[in-house]
Amino acid sequence: MLPKVNRVNKKTVEKVFKNGKFINSTSLSFKYIKSTDLIFQISFIAPKKIAPKAVERNHLRRIGYIALKKHLNIIKSGLIGVFIFNKAEDNPLILENEIKNILHKIN
Repeated sequence: MLPKVNRVNKKTVEKVFKNGKFINSTSLSFKYIKSTDLIFQISFIAPKKIAPKAVERNHLRRIGYIALKKHLNIIKSGLIGVFIFNKAEDNPLILENEIKNILHKIN
């Protein structure tokens, strides 16, 4: 799990969805904006359509944070974004590759 400073809060999620840009992948979508802050903020969202039970949604988010942790050095400061699950993907290796590809597209 990322520290709370590096996670997006609800107000910021609304700004990201209103003004952000999209990058799509098979299992994940990434909506982001760039700001002038010195820190980055990233969160994961698992919709109820993908995982109807809260336990499943929490599990998906945890796997997402674990996969993201290996690629924190790629993330530039000032990036505010939200990863949204398109399908329930339990394999962390696939998520790692998709996160890496998405982050390389941004930079």
